[in-house]
Amino acid sequence: MLFTLRKEDKLLKIINGSLVDLPSPSSLSYFGNFGSLLGVFLGVQILSGLFLAFHFSGNVNLSFDCIIHMMRDVNYGWLLRVIHANGASMFFLLMYIHIGRGLYYGSYRFKSTWLSGVTILLLSMATAFLGYVLPWGQMSFWAATVITNLLSAVPYVGTFLVEWVWGGFAVGDPTLTRFFAFHFILPFVILFMVILHLLFLHETGSGNPMGVSSECDKMHFHPYYSIKDLYGFGFFFMFFMMICMMSPYMFMDVENFIASDPLVTPVHIQREWYFLFAYTILRSIPSKIGGVVALVLSVVVLYFLPFFLNHKFRSTFFYFIMKYLFWVFVINWLMLTWIGACAVEMPYMMMGVVFSFLYFVSFGMFMMM
Repeated sequence: MLFTLRKEDKLLKIINGSLVDLPSPSSLSYFGNFGSLLGVFLGVQILSGLFLAFHFSGNVNLSFDCIIHMMRDVNYGWLLRVIHANGASMFFLLMYIHIGRGLYYGSYRFKSTWLSGVTILLLSMATAFLGYVLPWGQMSFWAATVITNLLSAVPYVGTFLVEWVWGGFAVGDPTLTRFFAFHFILPFVILFMVILHLLFLHETGSGNPMGVSSECDKMHFHPYYSIKDLYGFGFFFMFFMMICMMSPYMFMDVENFIASDPLVTPVHIQREWYFLFAYTILRSIPSKIGGVVALVLSVVVLYFLPFFLNHKFRSTFFYFIMKYLFWVFVINWLMLTWIGACAVEMPYMMMGVVFSFLYFVSFGMFMMM
């Protein structure tokens, strides 16, 4: 089943959109399933969000009641809401594993594919934040207030930017309307970027985990990897539906089941679990503008990897060091996520400073290798 493919044939496959004869490395593992799973979950999020939007009103006096109405009165509205809310968590879980796989196997060598993937990550983060605000519960309101206030750290024009985003002098009705509009349109922008991501991937082909030349170790995508994908879909959907049916509110904050009250601040304001690593970095730096810069860099730093790690030849020692450095980075990321869910007190504050520093040191070591 091994064969080589000329550039002309490769371009022809892209134009025809055929996945049947798509050449794929013979050593791809089940970690290659996460890209296709992300595509499926993006479709789930768009469809479930579309049906939820039928019953939603972007008004501060109605939005919380709309959620209650959907959960209690709309046929299977509770299921749609649970699938959409937990689907966001599953989407980011898959995305972080997908990015981790790319780091481990050096997928950043394919610049266009990697850069489009990082752009999808940023757009997904923006979409998730906007969607978190829409239920207009306590945590939604105060998370919107805290996060949008970060724009005030921009020199000279910070206050203007905050009021421009709010549409007034506080988070209110214009803010919710704008967030709803952008939350609805951004998934289609993400879908467009996913198509570009796939086109770039088909031009270069998938990276070979064994490091073998991409031109001499290929096999048909179907039926070998299509069967693997179907197996992955079945397994992960069972896991996903088990969460939706048995622990539907596992990833939701209890404060968000209370209608928003601008006069009552929650004891502990925190973001969703998939933002906690960045939230820890933000609150670990005393300077407001320094925290905002570090927050942005914690994700944007992924853009720089293809430009630093672009060596044509690497020694065995390089792969040995990179392997252990990767797992140190993963443990550090998990620690940042855990600390973000803890109260802002000692020793968590000091631990956040240490692990935030190690986070950027890890990327610095990646780039110097």
